[in-house]
Amino acid sequence: MSVCVHMTFVPWFTHLMSTAEFASFIRLNPLKTFMLKLDALYLNAAAKNDGKLYFGSATDNDELNDTAYLAILSNTSQFGQITAENSMKWDATEPYPNVFTFAAGDVIADLAESNGQLLRGHNCVWYDQLPSWVTNTSWTYDELASVVENHCFKLVRHYAGHAWDVINEPFYDNGSFRADVFYDTLGTEYIPIALNAARSADPSAKLYINEYNLEYASAKSDAMVALVEELLADGVPIDGIGFEAHMIVGSVPTSIATQMELFTTLGLEVAITELDIRMELPPTEALLAQQKTDYDTVISACKSVEKCIGMTVWDYTDKYSWIPSAFPGEGAACPWNKRLQTKPAYYGILEALGA
Repeated sequence: MSVCVHMTFVPWFTHLMSTAEFASFIRLNPLKTFMLKLDALYLNAAAKNDGKLYFGSATDNDELNDTAYLAILSNTSQFGQITAENSMKWDATEPYPNVFTFAAGDVIADLAESNGQLLRGHNCVWYDQLPSWVTNTSWTYDELASVVENHCFKLVRHYAGHAWDVINEPFYDNGSFRADVFYDTLGTEYIPIALNAARSADPSAKLYINEYNLEYASAKSDAMVALVEELLADGVPIDGIGFEAHMIVGSVPTSIATQMELFTTLGLEVAITELDIRMELPPTEALLAQQKTDYDTVISACKSVEKCIGMTVWDYTDKYSWIPSAFPGEGAACPWNKRLQTKPAYYGILEALGA
């Protein structure tokens, strides 16, 4: 970790030294105990101290060539979990029919294993980033059902032992099912086909449906609840719902915990899977302060829901954020800036976790 990153902890450490608690540690406790307290100033350590399984980050293969970036990502006090942002998607893993290429995904999986971090698979079935052979073929029902089953089975089997976003973003914001090659050919049956294939591939995997804008009471969240109820009634395996949490500074709702509980009361777990909170550029002190509050709000919601198991940011640094390319004129969405320095948002997360 570079010196500039260390320096971002100076305000916290200075405050800690000025407290009676610090004096008590020095007077009454061994150095190891104090170091454990200091370790809680890191995100994953703080999340685990708060009873969560992890605090994690998405990453992508090209970013791993950045040694300073990689050092922070590999610090398990900061990150206890990694999601492959692109290298496990359909176009990356099955570019031709039944020809599987796992090399890029294996790099992410091997990194997580070597670091002792959890891995999240992302994703089996999504309307985007599909190879042309999937989107441009005139499928019969049975043909495409077999393709979906084969893809999900082999993908999850190869990366067995992890949680999976099996179904990604199945709804429009109005609550209707998204029209894509899967829905247009298979109707809603593509969802149980994929989930059953994933369960057959790895009976121990946690199987999720992942979606954005579930944080708000809306037709989309109502539709997701109805889908989950139907799947459970039909005996289709599903373990959790991923709340992507792509949000805008100043527009973060206070309803997130209530929305999560719509699913936990059905017996599912939930997770924050792709958190970032974007703003109009350039950043100002006021926007960064509001972003800190907004990160606190999101993390506090997960903290308050027992079955919200963990939180993942959709990359930890603005240097590699997807936001500027997807939303021109917006960015600065992550807890670290482009220089790999922590921002006020980082401390908003720590405050939410009680560090």
